[in-house]
Amino acid sequence: MDDRTLVERALAAREGAYAPYSRFRVGAALLCEDGEVIEAANLENASLGLSVCAERNAVARAVFTKRWQWRKLAVATDSPDFIPPCGACLQVLAEFTRDLPIILVNARGQAHEVSLRELIPLPFATYDGGGEGGA
Repeated sequence: MDDRTLVERALAAREGAYAPYSRFRVGAALLCEDGEVIEAANLENASLGLSVCAERNAVARAVFTKRWQWRKLAVATDSPDFIPPCGACLQVLAEFTRDLPIILVNARGQAHEVSLRELIPLPFATYDGGGEGGA
């Protein structure tokens, strides 16, 4: 799958966001090693601590379907800037991989690629990643 298609999937996923409080929609498209794309969006809650980011929703769906290895993640937001995943999402991603390419997509559909390692160079780790049930 080419990057543009993955970006378009993240933009489409963003449309499914439930963000009545922040009005900041985020969509994620996670390309798995088997070629499957897992899409997800952010889900807010009146008790803001119960909200879940698009990236963590995508990871949960991938793990639930036993897709432990990923090729690339695209994250689309409503911002004119390139917004990286939050620290919690970066830590969850780092549980499974250290070298994931991440495409940041702004509101205009422009893309900028970074790596997970750039965004979280020293994650908390007690497990070496790779899936199959964790530590």
